[in-house]
Amino acid sequence: MVTSWHSFKYSGVPLQYYTLIFLFYLVFYGFLAGMFTLTMWVMLQTLDEHTPRYRDRVANPGLMIRPKSFEIKFNRSIPQQYIEYVQHLESFLQPYNDSLQEANEPCPDGMYFEQDDVEEKKVCQFKRSVLRQCSGLADSSFGYSEGQPCILVKMNRVIGLRPRGDPHINCIVKRETPLQMQYFPIEGKLDKSYFPYYGKKLHANYVQPVVAVKLLLAEDDYNSELTIECKVEGSDLLNNNERDKFLGRVIFRVKVSK
Repeated sequence: MVTSWHSFKYSGVPLQYYTLIFLFYLVFYGFLAGMFTLTMWVMLQTLDEHTPRYRDRVANPGLMIRPKSFEIKFNRSIPQQYIEYVQHLESFLQPYNDSLQEANEPCPDGMYFEQDDVEEKKVCQFKRSVLRQCSGLADSSFGYSEGQPCILVKMNRVIGLRPRGDPHINCIVKRETPLQMQYFPIEGKLDKSYFPYYGKKLHANYVQPVVAVKLLLAEDDYNSELTIECKVEGSDLLNNNERDKFLGRVIFRVKVSK
């Protein structure tokens, strides 16, 4: 016996009821998806693809070091123990090669490089040769083979940041007697010409300024762990927030053996 469409029932409910329920939910969820898509589209129209809308939590930059380790330990007589640090520094400085930086702008010192009305943002030169003994050019080991290692200190990028004053990096060793250090560029200067930063899309070739700190370890400094703190000073940037140990400062440990 053949059962017709209209007379077919499943658990006592005609099939057309299931069809109507299916169509109802199809329209209902389609409407919700459409509303969600429209809402997201409207919200995206209010955003700037180059600049975050809310930047109040990153108004002050943190500091980081290279090599990317907060515990630098090695024996200066064993290259295998410091080769990783050297390779990291060399890799980090590749974009700073003088040959590449020649294509960028030779900006005047002490002035912000304002480009608010320019669509294609230019980049100020920062040649690795200005790091001198810590450039890796004259000494490919960055001082590690002689037991006087170089540490590169950089500020994290913050879009639109214009630090006042004369920002520079200053490092101290946390002990009673001071540790001799050399800074490159001289006095650990972070020149204003590298500010403001306009974001990854607009400032695609941007290289941030770095300060090289060469630790001039003496005989009494070897075989002991040294705790070193570097801060950005001379400006309105914060460097003493106890809730954020990396806000305007960075702390790391160094132990060099002979």
